[in-house]
Amino acid sequence: MLLNLLFLFLFLGIVGLVLIPVNRNQLMRQFSLSLTSAVFVFSLFLWLGFDESTPKFQFVVDSLWLPMANINISLGVDGISLFFVLLTSLIFPLCLLASWSFAKDNLRVYLISFLIMELVLLLVFTCVDLLFFYIFFEAVLIPMFLVIGIYGSRERKIRAAYMLFIYTLLGSLFMLIGVLYIYLFAGSTHFEVLNMIGFSPYTQRWLWLAFFASFAAKVPMLPVHIWLPEAHVEAPTAGSVILAGILLKLGSYGFLRFSLGLFPLASIYFTPLVFSLSVFGVVYTSLTAIRQTDLKRLIAYTSVAHMNLVVIGLFTGTVIGIEAAIVQSLSHGFVSSALFLSIGVLYDRWHSRVVTYYGGLTHTMPIFIIIFLFFTMANLGLPGTSSFVGEFLLLASAFEANTTACFFAAISMILGGAYSLWAFNRIAYGNAKLSGLDLSSREFMVFLPLVLGTFFVGLYPKIFFSPMHATVSNLVWVDYWT
Repeated sequence: MLLNLLFLFLFLGIVGLVLIPVNRNQLMRQFSLSLTSAVFVFSLFLWLGFDESTPKFQFVVDSLWLPMANINISLGVDGISLFFVLLTSLIFPLCLLASWSFAKDNLRVYLISFLIMELVLLLVFTCVDLLFFYIFFEAVLIPMFLVIGIYGSRERKIRAAYMLFIYTLLGSLFMLIGVLYIYLFAGSTHFEVLNMIGFSPYTQRWLWLAFFASFAAKVPMLPVHIWLPEAHVEAPTAGSVILAGILLKLGSYGFLRFSLGLFPLASIYFTPLVFSLSVFGVVYTSLTAIRQTDLKRLIAYTSVAHMNLVVIGLFTGTVIGIEAAIVQSLSHGFVSSALFLSIGVLYDRWHSRVVTYYGGLTHTMPIFIIIFLFFTMANLGLPGTSSFVGEFLLLASAFEANTTACFFAAISMILGGAYSLWAFNRIAYGNAKLSGLDLSSREFMVFLPLVLGTFFVGLYPKIFFSPMHATVSNLVWVDYWT
């Protein structure tokens, strides 16, 4: 019932936004912010009413779509999807608040694109049917394509939008073939039905590869990562926040839900391949980040490195490794979103993202620098922050699974210190090159929930591990992984 109300409320809100008169921009902003904030409150009730003792889906919604073909729209929340829903519902109101001074034409289209994006993302994370998961998984590209292509900040925005669309869509065509094969083989695409069906090892391997092509492009893993830095650089600030904070989680969520859940034998078989690509991705993108001069591109490459680290955790095949990967995904949603918002604050004032353009902001923007320093340290895995909990447990589980992969993955923390502290030093210290206003109260309120969330996960992680433990333990079969 709660999921029904959440999606009905969000859908009616989108319709209401369409009906607002064209010249009422302020009302559109207030309405959109209120709507997304209410959705976040709804999602908190999902957490409060969640039963931690069962691995089954809760708050289940079943709606007949094609009864004769045994295809239904099924929605539900379990310990894996719960925190992705919470993260999604938190990030969107912050993005709209950060875009409060957005002054380009077609504000209505801009806001509707974000609301539709939130609706589709929530459907992705709650969908229990494989066919509809695929539909929503790809549908999210449409509003993001519009946000980058129409409201991007530079001349290459059309190219970046097409790169996003083509790279991610082409990979997903193989997944579509896999979904069709599964339906013809099993007669259903419902996740719980498919869990009861044992695919042969040979079939699992081909289906795993078909799904891998789609999920690897979303993470992204090398060599299909080129679209992400380009999309980040050209997207407006709110678009970059959604890309880093939520869209990159679609790949890791897909691996966790379907690759590990439906094809465990194939996951074991291809674990060396995944470790090799992930380790190479972590080291390569960390080294590439060091030589960047564009702040957005720098943070984009660090996002690739962190998400490849998450993939290593997922394929350790241990309960603690998978739980750490989920927490690290949640942490990355907080920290990377805040870093892109920080770059947006600078860009709004001086319309430049070149590192060497800035210097000495400690003298003129002390509150901003304190927040920027906090998230820079969190990005490095500072103890007491969410990143430390995720990375420490993730590397510990990776050490048990593959010592070599753990060693090279740990190098990313050293390289992370190099590029993060270098960028912070250039922006914060030295002679004051620029004069400008410090954070406004609105901008401070955008950062505050992310600061609290990063601290909360870092200081009291048990409250996050407990809801997911039953689901993850049910996912990791001892017979498969030992």
